[in-house]
Amino acid sequence: MSDEIVVERRASGVAVVILNRPQAMNALSATLRAALYEVMVTLRDDENVRVIVLTGAGERAFTAGLDLKELGAGSAGLAVATDADPRSNPVRAVESCGKPVIGAINGVAITGGFELALACDVLIASENARFADTHALVGIMPGWGLSQKLQRIVGAARAREMSFTGRFIDAATALDWGLVNRVVPQAQLLPEALALAESMAFVDPAFIREYRQLMETGASLPLRDALEYERVCSTAYNAFVTPEDIERRRAGVMARGRAQG
Repeated sequence: MSDEIVVERRASGVAVVILNRPQAMNALSATLRAALYEVMVTLRDDENVRVIVLTGAGERAFTAGLDLKELGAGSAGLAVATDADPRSNPVRAVESCGKPVIGAINGVAITGGFELALACDVLIASENARFADTHALVGIMPGWGLSQKLQRIVGAARAREMSFTGRFIDAATALDWGLVNRVVPQAQLLPEALALAESMAFVDPAFIREYRQLMETGASLPLRDALEYERVCSTAYNAFVTPEDIERRRAGVMARGRAQG
């Protein structure tokens, strides 16, 4: 496996995946993208891993996006980089793992790097995190979901402001716009992300998979249809939940609360 990706496994059921090209602002080279897919498939199949934290090496960049120097040299075709193959499309790579992914945004997330951030379930940003969509500046159409996801998160007008100017927004603005869940000092970024990941890892992973699927499918439907979809799924799933299941899980939650003080 390429050393452009570093994986750290924690006993808590959390794996930290680090984009490891700090000298190139963690740009998404063809090698890094392929390695990210390999890692995500490995973590998908590892029953000891329940939640993933995705971050970048260093403090300058989460990732600056596609390696434009590599693309300009013709060593990796743009059409290949933006297709749906998870070996070249990092958004599809993240989605392929099927487990909650927390993005710990340690620096700039630019264009393709912004799209990768948006593939995460939750975003925690350091105070020096910044986000920009520079597709228009370099003349490349987004192919990893940014044009559709961003406007659904921050609203059409704000998305167009970002995408038509290429200007950065800082972490405080990203929080105000609902793009990130919280902003913390750089030194607290990984501890905060790990604490959140460990809270998720406490939940039954099979239940998390079902719940994520419920949310993802419902998000693509009109509200009335989504509510009906939830009702059907809830009825089918809850039919198999027994009083003993509820009592066992309640006791587990209480024990965990006591242990945390």
